[in-house]
Amino acid sequence: MYTTAHSTALPLWPDVVPGSEDWFQQEQESYLPLPSEVPQSFLPLPFEIKIARNIARPQLMAYLPAPALATGTAVIVCPGGAFNFLSIELEGAEIARWLCARGITAFVLKYRVAPTAERDEEFVEQLRERFNDFRILLELMQQTEPLAQADGLQAIKLVRQRSAEWGIEPGRIGILGFSSGGVVASGAAMCYTAESRPDFAAAIYHAPSTRDITVPTDAPALFLLAASDDAMAVGASLPLYSAWKDADHPVELHLYAQGGHAFALKKRGLPVDDWPERFSEWLQGLAQ
Repeated sequence: MYTTAHSTALPLWPDVVPGSEDWFQQEQESYLPLPSEVPQSFLPLPFEIKIARNIARPQLMAYLPAPALATGTAVIVCPGGAFNFLSIELEGAEIARWLCARGITAFVLKYRVAPTAERDEEFVEQLRERFNDFRILLELMQQTEPLAQADGLQAIKLVRQRSAEWGIEPGRIGILGFSSGGVVASGAAMCYTAESRPDFAAAIYHAPSTRDITVPTDAPALFLLAASDDAMAVGASLPLYSAWKDADHPVELHLYAQGGHAFALKKRGLPVDDWPERFSEWLQGLAQ
């Protein structure tokens, strides 16, 4: 149904990565669940996930649909992880494969996250410290969120520049994010140039942001989705919906009664399991 291009990861920046020139940590993969000491209200992960961390050199991982299925639409996928790591499989590769099966070219964005200890044991201890003290977490977000935001905009710009070689329509390039990746996606919908403007943006269980909400006069269509029992995501999504609605720009919001946080494509026997179909219907509506 689709092909993947893992062996040809695309560097996001051609040379020096602006804003983190002194970052030399080596990217690595680890596995979670988180220890019980880390507040589960922020990252409730009852299952093991594969993560990427210590990302100093951002990349795009391309997932190309079979030519017979290709629609010309592209989506940049931004995994979450509270700007400490990226849920690279659950909210990255799995989402990209789902999009590819529907003819959408997908690019998983490995954006910059806060540096962490190399050894997994020390990394877990860092998470415990950061998530038990919101002041520490907020300071890291303030430092890292602008870098991740720059990576999101650069990803849109790069895909648009090379759209012809992937069979992508340059006016059908969007960005989809989960949790902190939703911060990257909604940020891209608020602060862009002509080259980096997304044609649509979507945020699934949007995390808190340190950025003020500003709606551009030519803001793209916005899709928001969360579960009502995820107070953090509801608190971040409702102001965005209101701001887009008040500015008379296209916006759609879905709030499910149950689902919690970080559900991605996991089936839980709840109505929220069908959220990908709502997103797919929304995308199809944009094309009409």
